[in-house]
Amino acid sequence: MPTQFDSTVFLKSVPSSPGVYRMYDGEGTVIYVGKAKDLKKRLSSYFRKNLPHVKTQALVSHIENIDVTLTHSETDALILENDYIKQYMPKYNVLLRDDKSYPYILLSKHKHPRLAYHRGPKRDKGSYFGPYPNGGAVRESLHLMQKIFPIRQCDDLYYKSRSRPCLQYQIGRCSAPCVNKISDFDYQEQVTLASLFLKGRDQQVMTQLVEKMESAAKALDYELAAGIRDQISALRRVTEQQEVSNSSGDMDVIGAYYESGVACFHLLFIRNGKIFGSRSYYPKVPAKTELDEVLSAFMIQFYLNADSQRTLPKEILLSHSFDDLPELEKAIQASLQKKVEIKANVRSERANFLRLAVTNASNAVKTRLSHKNTVEERFLLLEETLELSSPIRRMECFDISHTMGESTVASCVVFNREGPSKSDYRRYNINGITPGDDYAAMKQAITRRFDKIDSTGKIPDILFIDGGTGQLRIAQKIVDEKFANIERAPLLIGVAKGEGRKPGLETLIYGENELSFTIAADSGALHLIQHIRDESHRFAITGHRNKRQKTRNTSSLESIPGVGPKRRKSLLQYLGGIQEVKGASVSELAKVPGISLEMAQTIHDSLRG
Repeated sequence: MPTQFDSTVFLKSVPSSPGVYRMYDGEGTVIYVGKAKDLKKRLSSYFRKNLPHVKTQALVSHIENIDVTLTHSETDALILENDYIKQYMPKYNVLLRDDKSYPYILLSKHKHPRLAYHRGPKRDKGSYFGPYPNGGAVRESLHLMQKIFPIRQCDDLYYKSRSRPCLQYQIGRCSAPCVNKISDFDYQEQVTLASLFLKGRDQQVMTQLVEKMESAAKALDYELAAGIRDQISALRRVTEQQEVSNSSGDMDVIGAYYESGVACFHLLFIRNGKIFGSRSYYPKVPAKTELDEVLSAFMIQFYLNADSQRTLPKEILLSHSFDDLPELEKAIQASLQKKVEIKANVRSERANFLRLAVTNASNAVKTRLSHKNTVEERFLLLEETLELSSPIRRMECFDISHTMGESTVASCVVFNREGPSKSDYRRYNINGITPGDDYAAMKQAITRRFDKIDSTGKIPDILFIDGGTGQLRIAQKIVDEKFANIERAPLLIGVAKGEGRKPGLETLIYGENELSFTIAADSGALHLIQHIRDESHRFAITGHRNKRQKTRNTSSLESIPGVGPKRRKSLLQYLGGIQEVKGASVSELAKVPGISLEMAQTIHDSLRG
């Protein structure tokens, strides 16, 4: 039994210095991390007789131990607090899961530079533009850039292997520098214009293009002038679609909204006075937490996370202020070695950005609350329909996807009381079965899912099988074997497609007795089953397509030891294609530059099994 924490004895030894404190429960788990300018004063506030907040009361009731770490300043305490939160993930702290690096557009430093999508550490030489809020924003920008500036976007291996222009050149999306269809000077001129455009200098690009068009027209080079005219037209259409502010500069604009335990921070990424995009964040918030604490914790974890490779702007605009704002500003500057200003409740034109961010945050929270209520109602209806004695906490659904037996993949998706739990999704690559045997595929997937299950594992309350009686019977047999010595086993239900595969006509089958039943097409319980079934189908078919594409894109030469990119290129170019390589004799293979007689024999034997 844990001993009761003696706060009086503990507080006598706590100094009145800045620092960080960690609170532990009876099992030695860190449940809260905090920082203070005066540790003694802050920690004493937790042990008053009348605590104002329910969250603080719950926290204090679980404290079994506290340790403190002194720091030289409150700024150092703020940085250390963030490190501890990332390390321990305490249940009573506001937690932000944002460990993904941000995507950029890379303009490389090759002889013929390429525009490319980049995420992660900036190892490649070149200019980086961003960050963009998500990968979709980068790909959309690259797609627009192709229409305006005919700069290559292909990777280096593809670029070096070209002997004639590709399709991108034929449709006017690339100037084909790989086969010298454009001079180095003209290509570099396009690269310079693209760089200016990505920096937000649209007018400068437009002016230069107009001058070039007029020069071409005066020189009677009307074909070149017409091409530049089309480029100007495309550039004008793109710039008209973008929302541009009259104020220049780099800013992050953060709109905060918090209601019924759900918090949303909507960020507008503004670079060179232009909105690059936006992104919403939903941190995990303990019950009865105040908005000031939520916003402060979000700012600390978001901007002191060096792993995300985020570019810090010169200004950060907030829709709300909080007490630790000056200390946070100092901590960010000290940690990231960059001057930044954090402003709250600004006026003038920048207030429009804040209003836009708050509107989006508010709408996101209300949408999420509405979704949570709808999902909860559907869970209650399903419990009522199935006449369950205990609430459903976790549901799983399995599906199989393949094309004529090729690249078989099984999916397992998970729903909880809030809807899809995507971090728990799993895919299984199915191997060693007869192609097209869905029963064997389902058997392998269910076996792998519950192979080492025990009473402490994640056991679903309901296990849905997307299929008829045959697949359900296989799954039930595996579950009976794996859960023979476990008190609680999942309820298995098969979801068989109705006539014409129409939604609402599904037949449901119990796994234990194989009794069939139906649910009304307008019932929320059926809608929940359809949702998890459709999600498992989507997840399975996406995995299958990726696997199939990877298989078809992989050359049979890649699996041969000693045959790298250069030798593959030589073989394919010298002999004319993979079919010719497969049909070549040892002596013919040995004639290829860089292929010895011994290597030719190895390739010949490998391609013939």
